[in-house]
Amino acid sequence: MEIKLTAIQIEKPEPLNFILGQTHFIKSVEDIHEALVGAVPGIKFGLAFCEASGKCLVRWTGTDPAMIELARKNALAIAAGHSFILFLGEGFYPVNVLNAVKMVPEVCRVFCATANPTQVLIAETTQGRGIVGVVDGLPPKGIEGDADIEWRKKFLRQIGYKL
Repeated sequence: MEIKLTAIQIEKPEPLNFILGQTHFIKSVEDIHEALVGAVPGIKFGLAFCEASGKCLVRWTGTDPAMIELARKNALAIAAGHSFILFLGEGFYPVNVLNAVKMVPEVCRVFCATANPTQVLIAETTQGRGIVGVVDGLPPKGIEGDADIEWRKKFLRQIGYKL
């Protein structure tokens, strides 16, 4: 059996965060939607799911037309069975919804939750495509020093994630 490996670049504006995962049932579309609006009232998002059986469509939902379009476009580019991609509108972050998404019974795994430049590693066989992993961001440029630690701690408190 021959396997082709491909890297698919996630296309998105720089500040936007997204979550990429795998699920196992069409019901995921509604359940992830409900989990998001339950976790963060007023959340802006777009979700797309690659159906791997039946009609094999990109199923979608969301609360923001621009995020929905990003999700549909990227899901179609990834085209890997039972994968989902969730784009969060500006000002919304994975840290606020990730546990809610992971608790959806159909969600099998999360590959990444990031705003970084990301490539999705795809394996393709004669049957279809699957996600092997992701390249999330850039490699480290060094080791954090004392000034960097001080900056990190100040930043997390400034944005309200630490007291």
